[in-house]
Amino acid sequence: MRKVLKFLASRMTIAAFLILIQVLLLFLWLYRITIAYELVTLFNVLGIITVVYVINKEEDASYKIGWCIMILVLPVFGVMMYLLCAGRTMPKKLAKGTTQANHDMQGLLHQDEKVTEALRQERPDIAKLFDCGLLSSNFPVYRNTESVYFPSGEAMYPVLVEELKKAEHFIFLEYFIIDTGTVWNEILTVLKEKAASGVEVKLIYDDFGCMEKLPRRYDRMLNEAGIETYRFNPVRPALIIQMNNRDHRKICVIDNRVGFTGGVNLADEYMNLKRRFGYWKDSAVMLKGDAVRSLTDMFLGMYTYLAGDHKTIDYSRYLQETESGTGDGYYQPFSDTPTDGADVGLSMHLNLVNNARRYIYIDTPYLILNQDMQRALCLSAQNGVDVRILVPHIPDKRIVNMVTKSNYMPLLKAGVRIFEYSPGFNHTKNIVSDDEVGLIGSINTDYRSYFLHFEDGVLMYNSETVQEMKQDFLNAVRISHETTLSECMKVSPAVRTFRALLRVFTPLF
Repeated sequence: MRKVLKFLASRMTIAAFLILIQVLLLFLWLYRITIAYELVTLFNVLGIITVVYVINKEEDASYKIGWCIMILVLPVFGVMMYLLCAGRTMPKKLAKGTTQANHDMQGLLHQDEKVTEALRQERPDIAKLFDCGLLSSNFPVYRNTESVYFPSGEAMYPVLVEELKKAEHFIFLEYFIIDTGTVWNEILTVLKEKAASGVEVKLIYDDFGCMEKLPRRYDRMLNEAGIETYRFNPVRPALIIQMNNRDHRKICVIDNRVGFTGGVNLADEYMNLKRRFGYWKDSAVMLKGDAVRSLTDMFLGMYTYLAGDHKTIDYSRYLQETESGTGDGYYQPFSDTPTDGADVGLSMHLNLVNNARRYIYIDTPYLILNQDMQRALCLSAQNGVDVRILVPHIPDKRIVNMVTKSNYMPLLKAGVRIFEYSPGFNHTKNIVSDDEVGLIGSINTDYRSYFLHFEDGVLMYNSETVQEMKQDFLNAVRISHETTLSECMKVSPAVRTFRALLRVFTPLF
């Protein structure tokens, strides 16, 4: 009974209930319209005009197809939903604020031309991959950086805690999910001790990602404890879709000296202290040296927007030069925001697939591909590249998993090999190719990561971490089930049809 009452009183339930009331009122209004012949005719005309408008917009083809089908089949409902939702893919305040913050951050990072010139001389084909990130997101390419790869959350966790304890000046944390439990309680204890000793501690967490994890007004509690805390895009029970844009990044920066990123959130589930979907496979990377500067810059960009007082922020004291790393290789930490129109994450993924010559291995929890990515994977496999994809065997979201499975058949027909991670859920977001290039970060191969979320990643070349990412993938494949085309053909036509319909409308949600 206590669990039922807690569920009914939760922010998620209350928000869902209020939105449901708005939906019912909208349907009632639409029903009254549909019984009036003249208004139906008007909406049919508006539907055709809206479809023409959608077709001519510079947006992803899958997104446009979904809306066009809805508008043509249900013109009254489709036109209203498009006006309410698609025209407001991002709240005005969020779009304007983050754009201004990015503008304020310009000039803080500078590309050392000696680094890019050395890479172009060494490998001009690889240099093009880094040029894409430099031109589209303005994040530099670095050397003098060390990296440590973590093949699981439990491997990363003790190292993260130890590095937090070494902080002398500041700690920046930006995470999609934080959940109360063993992991967060230990980290919070360290953060409070550091804040009490004079270390600046700043925390950003996504309000939707933490809505069922943290108590209400948790940000106020942390602020009172000396931890400057902000909720990204607070959830409001409004029918107009303003919750689409989430801060999906996982970033920790300490003294501009060491930085962490990857797929691991700060919760027991990610460290396998609590299991809901079998073993939770994940990955993260720790950077030390010059490349940390970009992670610091990313956090400060989001902080600038949320704090709302950029004129008083002294960026220079957070971006001071620190001791350079001694590692080999090239590193490019980068972020992707839905306000820049560059689709950096998707471009990075496409470039890696198209550039692979011998193999490309992809870890992803959600295989929800747009047309460009699906075609690139198929073409790469048809060109003789060993394309392998590792997805979860035990899903965390059944509907999303059905969409993932709807992508199997065309990929398998082209020669792509797909493995389902048998021990549990694969949350890893890695791409590695040709023993040379690797990408690790928060970016999923799905529509939300490519077009709606704030994401981050690290592109690497000629780093030992790339070899470790490859070995991690091969180790996981050995204990996974390889899906075959014959297995897909045995799925009933009704299920396949339902999955295909889900895939058509997935970009809308």
